[in-house]
Amino acid sequence: MSYSEISKASFGKRQEYKAVAELLDKGYDVYMPLVDDKQIDCVLRIDENRYLDIQIKARSKQVKIERRAVFTGKFFEPRDTYFFIFYSEEIDTYWIVPSRELKEHVRIAKSGYFAITLAGKVKGKDGIHPNDL
Repeated sequence: MSYSEISKASFGKRQEYKAVAELLDKGYDVYMPLVDDKQIDCVLRIDENRYLDIQIKARSKQVKIERRAVFTGKFFEPRDTYFFIFYSEEIDTYWIVPSRELKEHVRIAKSGYFAITLAGKVKGKDGIHPNDL
């Protein structure tokens, strides 16, 4: 495996740690599970009695431009304490979306996976630009 393949393979994990670092910089306590079998990349402590489960998804510049803000994942059961953080390297943009709101905007495949496009090309302009949710 070449270095560039390793670099691509670790992109998602690097972005998870960057998002966690941002949360820590903002003063939150962040806990990371050892196993990601519940689609939870970190747990954010809001106060003494409130915690949020966070799933982090990232897209790199290494994919085709039309896919750089298309996020996919295993379908989830929405709940008030479950949030998604999406990151597109192409436009250096984060979206933080509650799972209940996300459920209203995703496309669900027969396979049980969801997809959502959070940015797209604008006719006559270079690159991609964020969409409103």
